[in-house]
Amino acid sequence: MWIDTHCHLDAPEFASSLDSVIHAAADKNVKAVLLPAVKVADCTHVKEMAHQYCQDIPGLVYTLGIHPLFTNQAQEGDIETLEKIIVESLSDPRFVGVGEIGLDYFVEGLDPHRQDFFFNAQLDLAQKFQLPVILHVRRSQDAILKALRRRNISGGIAHAFNGSFQQAEQFIELGFKLGFGGAATYDRALQIRRLLIELPLDSIVTETDAPDIPPAWLRDEGVTFNEPAFLPRIAKELALVRGISETEFASAVWNNAMQALPRWSALCENIPSLKVAS
Repeated sequence: MWIDTHCHLDAPEFASSLDSVIHAAADKNVKAVLLPAVKVADCTHVKEMAHQYCQDIPGLVYTLGIHPLFTNQAQEGDIETLEKIIVESLSDPRFVGVGEIGLDYFVEGLDPHRQDFFFNAQLDLAQKFQLPVILHVRRSQDAILKALRRRNISGGIAHAFNGSFQQAEQFIELGFKLGFGGAATYDRALQIRRLLIELPLDSIVTETDAPDIPPAWLRDEGVTFNEPAFLPRIAKELALVRGISETEFASAVWNNAMQALPRWSALCENIPSLKVAS
């Protein structure tokens, strides 16, 4: 039983094939998937998707937020709108946190001041409602850690983590799990693999970031984007890098995700077919 803690099922790459993508993941024993919103306009859609496809993937959940790559398009009033949607979603057991939010210091053309405004405003919402966060931390780990330390945030996941070992330890100390996926399947990804080997097992979660970060073998197969059905093979390769069995790894990453996102855990505890994963 596998868990994908970061998957953009609402991406345009899946628009014409979403049903088959969902069914393929279910056939591969992917029982739980987290779908993060990336802009306010998509919040209702991800919520609807989580409910529409939960018969196929019983642990399908969503988070609400504004991604740093979309901050140039966002309006300051979107924060008020986001807060309203969060309040409306608190009674929904499939709503599990705030995300995807963060800072991106890699992509050119993003206004750093707008990124800071939207990131900090969303952290304030997470603190206000005591919700965990799904963090985008590309080349911005230190700035994000600084912002987190100014608040009392209820943990979460630092997605697609690629920082230093020291930065990883600081996120862990703040109650965060670290997301690993397709990037670690590349032989040249020495730093990511080192983290995967040396970090505490209870700090690691699995993800695809589909349709992004395709695993290494897709280059040879001519597949252009990632999908949640590939998560089991990705996770098996991560277990191999880690040097532990698939069974041990699957159990660990499932429990780690549940610890990071308590609302997700509460949902799964009420679904009989998912209880055996804990």
